Amino acid sequence: MKKDNYGNQSISSLKGADRVRLRPAVIFGSDGIEGCQHSVFEILSNAIDEAKEGYGSVIDVTLCKDHSIIIQDYGRGMPLDYNEKEGRYNWDLIFCELYAGGKYNNNSGENYEFSLGLNGLGACATQYSSAFMDVRVYRNDYEYELHFERGENIGGLRKNKATYKSTGTWIHWKPDSEVFTDIRVSSSYFHNVLKRQAIVNKGIKFNFKDEILEEKHVYLYPEGIVGYAKEIAAEKQFSELIFMQHETRGQDSPERPEYKLKFEIACTFCNEANLLEYYHNSSYLEYGGAPDKAVKNAFVYCIDQYIKNENLYNKDEKKITFVDIQDSLILIVNSFSTVTSYENQTKKAITNKFIQEAIQDYLKDYLSIYFIENKDEATRIAKQILINKRSREKAERTRINVRKQLGGTIDITNRIKKFVDCRSKDLNKRELYIVEGDSALGSCKLGRNAEFQGIMAIRGKILNCLKSDYDKIFKSDIIVDLLKVLGCGVEITSKHNKELHTFELENLRWHKVIICTDADVDGYQIRTLVLTMLYALVPTLIREGKVFIAETPLYEINTKDHTYFAYSDYEKTKILESLKCKYTIQRSKGLGENDPEMMWETTMNPETRRLIQVMPEDAEVTKEVFERLLGDNLAARKAFIAEVGHEYLDLLDMS
Repeated sequence: MKKDNYGNQSISSLKGADRVRLRPAVIFGSDGIEGCQHSVFEILSNAIDEAKEGYGSVIDVTLCKDHSIIIQDYGRGMPLDYNEKEGRYNWDLIFCELYAGGKYNNNSGENYEFSLGLNGLGACATQYSSAFMDVRVYRNDYEYELHFERGENIGGLRKNKATYKSTGTWIHWKPDSEVFTDIRVSSSYFHNVLKRQAIVNKGIKFNFKDEILEEKHVYLYPEGIVGYAKEIAAEKQFSELIFMQHETRGQDSPERPEYKLKFEIACTFCNEANLLEYYHNSSYLEYGGAPDKAVKNAFVYCIDQYIKNENLYNKDEKKITFVDIQDSLILIVNSFSTVTSYENQTKKAITNKFIQEAIQDYLKDYLSIYFIENKDEATRIAKQILINKRSREKAERTRINVRKQLGGTIDITNRIKKFVDCRSKDLNKRELYIVEGDSALGSCKLGRNAEFQGIMAIRGKILNCLKSDYDKIFKSDIIVDLLKVLGCGVEITSKHNKELHTFELENLRWHKVIICTDADVDGYQIRTLVLTMLYALVPTLIREGKVFIAETPLYEINTKDHTYFAYSDYEKTKILESLKCKYTIQRSKGLGENDPEMMWETTMNPETRRLIQVMPEDAEVTKEVFERLLGDNLAARKAFIAEVGHEYLDLLDMS
């Protein structure tokens, strides 16, 4: 029987630095790179709090080559001397005591009215989780110095008279690889967080020096969130930019203390971009929480009421959702409160009931009045949101339809018209020939190697996928059948149709997809439309080199003993120059008129055929060409034809 040693002496507690070093995820949310990044933000937030209170307007941040970090502010400088009330030195409280700091009485406005750091964990927790930390404080005509190694102070507080240009705090530390699994905080993290802090802290300048990439960047938004909203909209908004700000007081429940809240909101409507971001006490709220709920409730309520009052809904039409609004909304909320309830120390959402109610009530009142006073603007917004709503609903119907159509396997109970499969199941051998018409299907079927070559015939003209919406595209039997035969699903990038995206390259049923059409104007048009379809719906096949064009001969040159095939006028001339006997020459017939032997030799035999691999070096160039030839810009197409059309006159069938 196993001996039971569990008793009173089995209970122990973590002490000192071990409270953080052995359980970093409890404080920072993770023991990986995210937790390490949060430890950086704790120090940065202290510098920001100083600047927000009006003490210094510049913060310097350096990412050192060894992945250590330096943050310097030009505020009042941390008070590090002896604290008679606590009976300890303040440096010991700030850097060696969890839940100690100068921000617990924010509601009184004594030290920091609106603060990022409320829990008194940041400086101490970051120090405990560092391989080393050096601190310099410039205050009261003194320079104070501290040095820590893995949570332990070395040498106590050094204090010397000094002259300096500015008071402030300088902290240099390196996250400890014994605490975090990854301490290499990336340059992109600093760019992201410093830009966000510049946005919500109007007028504070962040200088970032990146010693790893040897770069310097400055982040400064003199207009704060208004400047950011303008940047996102890039002058393409269809409504004016609205800026709101408000201050109030309240409490989360009758038993809780009253506190101060102020917030500012910048918003506009735009079809080129959308954005929804929330910040509280300068901290970016990734999950939003209270302000997110407030915004969604207020916007849906006010815009839905306006649509109803103006009779803009169709009969029996469902009401709008916030998704329909968000599609065209650029909105930033920047709030501050003297009491804040975060979901946890990582501060990605706040839960204050009063904050939600205050923002929601203010927004409802403001938007209701704004829509009354700006009727043209309100109608324009409402109509666009209805367009978004109807597009979303149409996309949902299309998604359900497409999943039904593209789902399942191709078998005897689910046959596709005009498709002939091959025998091989080896994906490294299978080839699909896409041909035009029944006659081409017949000749290719007879001329192919049935072991590894399948045939799919296009019945009539295929839709121009650049000029058609998804609803119309997926009503086309030709396109749906071809997608079924390919087997890899469809790629969708449209914001209203992302759920249609089912593409998986591994599910492609073919090693090569070969477009094979007649060498005439009609054949070239069909080839272009098929390529356009592939480019629009499965562009990865082109990027991965899976798509080919089969060259078909232009001329058939017959002598007594041999038949020659010329694929261009140049080749025809060369062949004719080499012949010393009588010959007959004729322009090649369509694929459907070729005999099987000719089809095999000229177009399907891997040893003798000519394939052009479609591998665009630049997808944007390809897109421009497709849109020039098949898009909506008729003027540009006419100009292009006028400029180069004469080069293709010899391809016209003038008979």
